[in-house]
Amino acid sequence: MTDFPKILMIIGGLLLVIGFFMQFIGKLPGDIIFKKGNTTVFFPIVTCIVISIVLSLILSLLGRFK
Repeated sequence: MTDFPKILMIIGGLLLVIGFFMQFIGKLPGDIIFKKGNTTVFFPIVTCIVISIVLSLILSLLGRFK
């Protein structure tokens, strides 16, 4: 039962980080948007890089606590 508070804090932290980054998805400089007529093509290059770095950091921190 002593691990339960740690798990709740980790889940809460993850939800906080995910919620924070959901506000900025698609709005970062470097994301490419082409609009022509009724067609819109979106390439979230920088957003994908940022998400990858954040997930790598979170998973490496979780790996250290085992």
